[in-house]
Amino acid sequence: MNSVKLKISFKDWLYITIISALFGFLFSLFFIFIDNSLKSLSTIFFSVLTSILISFFAFILITLSNEIILPKINEKFWYLISFCFSFSSGFLGFSLSFFLFSKSGFKIIEYIYDFWIYISIITGFLTFLIGLILHQFISMKYKNELINNQILQSKIKVLENELNPHFLFNALNSISELIYLNQEKAEKVTLDLSKFLRNAINKESLVSINTEIKMVKTYLEIENIRFDNNIVLNIYSLVKEDNIKIPKFSIQLLVENAIKHGYKGNRLQIDIKIEKEKIEVTNNGKTIEKIVFGTGLTNLQERLILLNVGKLDYKTYKDKMSFIIYLKGK
Repeated sequence: MNSVKLKISFKDWLYITIISALFGFLFSLFFIFIDNSLKSLSTIFFSVLTSILISFFAFILITLSNEIILPKINEKFWYLISFCFSFSSGFLGFSLSFFLFSKSGFKIIEYIYDFWIYISIITGFLTFLIGLILHQFISMKYKNELINNQILQSKIKVLENELNPHFLFNALNSISELIYLNQEKAEKVTLDLSKFLRNAINKESLVSINTEIKMVKTYLEIENIRFDNNIVLNIYSLVKEDNIKIPKFSIQLLVENAIKHGYKGNRLQIDIKIEKEKIEVTNNGKTIEKIVFGTGLTNLQERLILLNVGKLDYKTYKDKMSFIIYLKGK
């Protein structure tokens, strides 16, 4: 079994062990079928334990192969090494089981005593064939998971590329105006915009809250040029920000949404409250009883679902609006 590029998870090994035990049980029925005198629990016990020992040796040898041997040799020898290890796991598993029970008085041991070595060899070849089938099954499973993951990542990237570009246009317009009014400030805003865009092109779809908050602060510094510092941001965090991952631009999008729909021409206060179970972005601007998710909010909702992070909701109060990201527990 060539598995250097195939990571077999603990769950896969659990399934393999269960299948091995079932195979051992069927093997015991074969012995009972050819000789009714072997009809006893000891025959079943020996066969099932033998199969489990074979899967144990397979685990040890495949792990050794993946971690130490295969990465150091030419790829053309992988199948040869894998064949040897697969055969060895069956041969060693059956042989060890035979010797462990050789003094047990089990009827099955007496029955196979004279030709156990041949059974060990046959078991080795059977293990190789079964391992080859399992390899193809697990390989197909992981290829499907890889394809599904690629499709998921493509959907996420499409959603990220849909994010409103108006901010960039507004920022560039603000910089062009500042060049004539305050060159030093124009230089600072240009650097801020560069920092924001550097984070924006980060390939990671999930970022720490700490990283997201830095982007929000940079975003707001740039936006406040247009709004004459009338946007006030307050952040209240009850958790360690780096412990929680959220979709990139999630809080920033809610802050942008608050400015776009909440600003009434005077001072707008935006409060971000970060808790273990939720992130709440509240503003004291215009309130709307019935919210219809537009492109930006729908975009964020879909990314939260695709990335399995949580869901988006909102609350309307008498004098403020609140958007909430409910986080899934890890």
